[in-house]
Amino acid sequence: MSDTQSQTYDYIVVGAGSAGAVLANRLSADPKFKVLVLEAGRESHRWSPIPIGFAKLIDNPEANWLYSSEPDHGTGGRRIPIPRGKLLGGSSSINGMVFVRGQSQDYDTWAQLGNRGWSYREVLPIFRDMESYQGEGDSEYRGRGGPLRVTENNETGRLYDLIIRAAKEVGIEYNRDYNGAVQDGVSMTQTTIRDGKRQSTAVCYLDPARSRRNLTIQANAHTECLLLEGKRCVGVRYRVNGQVREARAGREVIVSAGSINSPQLLELSGIGNPDVLQAVGIEVKHALKGVGENLRDHYSPRMKYAIPDHHFLTYNSRARALGMVWQAAKYGVAKKGLLQLPASPIRAYVRTRPGLEAADAAVSWIPFLSTANFKLAKESGITVITNILRSESTGSIHVTSNAANKPPAVKFNFLSAQLDRDVTVGGMRIARQIMNAPALKGIVTDEMAPGINVQSDDELLDWVRHNAETTYHPVGTCKMGHDPNAVVDDQLRVHGIEGLRVADASIMPTLTSGNTNAPTIMIGEKASRMVLAAAA
Repeated sequence: MSDTQSQTYDYIVVGAGSAGAVLANRLSADPKFKVLVLEAGRESHRWSPIPIGFAKLIDNPEANWLYSSEPDHGTGGRRIPIPRGKLLGGSSSINGMVFVRGQSQDYDTWAQLGNRGWSYREVLPIFRDMESYQGEGDSEYRGRGGPLRVTENNETGRLYDLIIRAAKEVGIEYNRDYNGAVQDGVSMTQTTIRDGKRQSTAVCYLDPARSRRNLTIQANAHTECLLLEGKRCVGVRYRVNGQVREARAGREVIVSAGSINSPQLLELSGIGNPDVLQAVGIEVKHALKGVGENLRDHYSPRMKYAIPDHHFLTYNSRARALGMVWQAAKYGVAKKGLLQLPASPIRAYVRTRPGLEAADAAVSWIPFLSTANFKLAKESGITVITNILRSESTGSIHVTSNAANKPPAVKFNFLSAQLDRDVTVGGMRIARQIMNAPALKGIVTDEMAPGINVQSDDELLDWVRHNAETTYHPVGTCKMGHDPNAVVDDQLRVHGIEGLRVADASIMPTLTSGNTNAPTIMIGEKASRMVLAAAA
């Protein structure tokens, strides 16, 4: 073995994504700790820094693992794409750069399930510490000096003003800061974009730490299994350019490979449900039946509305032909326009029925129509995305082979819970109310999808099953808790295995109310504090 192959580190972090990059930075900040971070993907991609580049990366195998789900009833027998980042920074390097913490109830629910230290009051200081927010938010809720650069997106224009007015006409008030005291209302989207560039965890956490002698960042390193000695994790086996290597951890291994790959790695290492492992010829090292269970995601129909070209309000009309040259120039000079756009620059959090204490559904708008391959459509219009915030439908992710390079089987079971069906329909009906409000009369001329003939709950749900996609927020597959299906405890330690933690979106017991990147970064921050506290 070479020196690299035989080296021992204090900490090994598997995955340099939204949480793993945070851990790499925080653990290596103390020079006495030697840290190895392994990333299966490549260093970077030329489209990643440019915000609209997410449309170029969402189906690009150079930057994306391009997973897909198993067909099921909830998807009308379709396979659903599951984009996952294949770069340093993980999915924060290819996502839509939407920054949403979620509601206080999300974290209080985690604490109520027995996870000490995870209430909103306890995670709020971490959210504040991790962000450098450029906006008018209340300092009780917002941070100014953290590594993650968060901004108000600089999109303005008549279309957004009309949507805000239409929302108010149906009873949805404007909210200046949905990451503040209250989430409800219609707002312009907050983003991880600054000066026209994506602010991934690779940029905000890994880049500032690269020069540290005690930190080794290894890209293109596919971790094949964890090394166990009895009930203790002592290291990892991984492959770089076809060469198998091993690294030892004197203190801990932290798995931050994401909701797809973290349960897969545990199972490949013999940790999981014995029935699943034995079915593919993996020796059971530690029985833990919850590994790969509790998968949740936001299942989101994309409604489409026509806005004729002559209004010049959508990017279908403004970025056509020579218009795209103007957009490129606008981005180059002022960092504005189509190329600096987040995935959806305006959003609303709404209540689908009376009596709720907080929003239970989201509605967001994309100011153009796109084709199946994410190119601008010839027709001019707007895309409206809706989804339930706290989905109760759960699925699973399990290995189908003992080979590390074979993707696991992902089963979502979308719409299997009655609440999901009710809130999905309720969210779509609210979206229709907004799009048919007086402010948009004469602007929006037609509901292109699902179409005004699709009216009953059953008709809407049938359309959703055959047309909806996810919003790319898989969580929960290494659930935190103390029940029989929990994989990690509230310190993120894998139950029954010493020296091993999981820290990424897979530990979420339930979905947060919105995009999951911000909560995942918080999990990385909180995990690093736990690890360092244990070392002290």
